[in-house]
Amino acid sequence: MTSLRLNWTNFTFLFVAHLLAAFAVVYLAAIHFSWWTLAFGLVYGICCGLSITGGYHRLFSHGSYQGSWLLRAFALAFGAASVQNSALAWSADHRAHHAHTDTDDDPYDIRKGFWWAHIGWVIFQSPAEKNLALVRDLGADPLVAFQHRYYVPLAIVFGVVVPGAFGLLWGDAIGTILVAGWLRLVVQWHATFSINSLTHSFGKKTFDTASSAFDSFWIALLTFGEGYHNFHHRFPIDYRNGVRWYQFDPTKWWIWSMAKLGLARRLRRVPQDRIEAARREARFGMRTA
Repeated sequence: MTSLRLNWTNFTFLFVAHLLAAFAVVYLAAIHFSWWTLAFGLVYGICCGLSITGGYHRLFSHGSYQGSWLLRAFALAFGAASVQNSALAWSADHRAHHAHTDTDDDPYDIRKGFWWAHIGWVIFQSPAEKNLALVRDLGADPLVAFQHRYYVPLAIVFGVVVPGAFGLLWGDAIGTILVAGWLRLVVQWHATFSINSLTHSFGKKTFDTASSAFDSFWIALLTFGEGYHNFHHRFPIDYRNGVRWYQFDPTKWWIWSMAKLGLARRLRRVPQDRIEAARREARFGMRTA
């Protein structure tokens, strides 16, 4: 195994982003509070969050459904604003994680520690380590290829310029850049990172006792339903993470709604008998194919 080398680009950007997010709180509390800015930040955060959970994750990484060009463009635009790399690179890491969970080839291997899985892997990862051969199918999508090629300018446009432009409508461009841009970004980062760390550390193993992944209702509340991670690791092709109708999974409701609008199709669901069989196996501490 090669020795770790700090990725100074990632480290510096993460450090500056956290400083700006902290200043955004100060700005709202002591300099200029605006309900419009706060509401816009929440709406922008929802769009960016769904672009990762419903787009980068369930659509691009796992192909759990098919999206129209409009839905894919939405996910790629707000995914760029989420500054978690291009959909191509993000999916390469995530497919490697599923293919090599809890091994040395897992990019965010929980065995290396909670903080490694949460954020350390980002700080020390080299772009050369990404295996883009895992995502050749995605590279054939012109929209995905375009976002990968122009990821940085798209991240600037949708992460900074667009929020600032909206803020001009109510005279608070600085506030919207700080709140919808930087504060939203840092909160979203840690929500996403918590899937790699918290759901591989705490919760219930409802469907698979062999994996380090857990199901957690509380983390699902923070991550648009991604907290049902044990189910997801057992059945990654299912467009749902919260498989019960009542489980909090806004991403599955979003995908279902997009299907009703004709913007998504071929939603993949694991047969109920297989799900119940896995539940029984986990209950008795066994794992079958």
